[in-house]
Amino acid sequence: MGTYEEPTARRAATSWTDRVGGLARACHPGPVVAVTALTAALAVTAGQGVARCALTTAAVVTGQLSIGWCNDAFDARRDIAAGRRGKPVVDGTVGVTQVWVAAYAALALCVPLSFGCGLRAGVAHLAGVAAAWAYDLRLKATMWSWVPYAVGFAALPAFVALGLPGQPWPAWWLVTAGALLGVGAHLGDVLPDIRGDLATGVRGWPQRLGPDGARLLLPVPLVAASAVLALGPAGPSGRWGVAALAVAGLVAVAGTALGRRRERAAFAAAVAVAVVDVALLLLRGTGIA
Repeated sequence: MGTYEEPTARRAATSWTDRVGGLARACHPGPVVAVTALTAALAVTAGQGVARCALTTAAVVTGQLSIGWCNDAFDARRDIAAGRRGKPVVDGTVGVTQVWVAAYAALALCVPLSFGCGLRAGVAHLAGVAAAWAYDLRLKATMWSWVPYAVGFAALPAFVALGLPGQPWPAWWLVTAGALLGVGAHLGDVLPDIRGDLATGVRGWPQRLGPDGARLLLPVPLVAASAVLALGPAGPSGRWGVAALAVAGLVAVAGTALGRRRERAAFAAAVAVAVVDVALLLLRGTGIA
């Protein structure tokens, strides 16, 4: 699996507080917080009780921590060789073995917490976590790099739905929208680093598309998710649903046009559309099963 350690005097001199801070930064705290908060909010809107909502949140946060630490630990050799500053392992604040231990410990906690929400719910969530680990360990550098994102994002709302009383199956539009959001998240996450990834030999799906191809494709799955969330559930979508879909489409078109000159504009537009999608997801949360 890899226990590569870069011997540096700095690591030997770091205090335990520095190491704890390094572990916190190595887990990719932004995505961990965002995904956990979104899932917790969806659990509340779906009608999970306080205890079940807390259990769902705990399972998700441990799963996300394991994924983030696995990512940094596995990429440590490449990051050190490329001199990527800002990475705790590269900076010498935490060792690779410590990050691997943290990843496996979080995964070990995630398993019983997931099954504590029910057998079906546990299987759904752990399938998403397994897909993310597969991305970290292998699929990131292949043309199938989008699959773990689609599976992982689809698994989260399914986990919430299956954790409700009676373990009802999640609605089709919920899983579909989650998968589309995952594909969009993959493109958006990789877009700023495509050139650097290509230089270090990482050739996942977005890298094979190239910066321009990824930028043009980025809004497609996000707007598609908007359409599914606005039009998929039974009953009329209402004015707010149509309005949200129209806003998502206009923002995506504007971002794509402006992105020809400013790549950040395309990324910002994608984030805005993703926010619309999240709002739609939470508003539709009461009918997820």
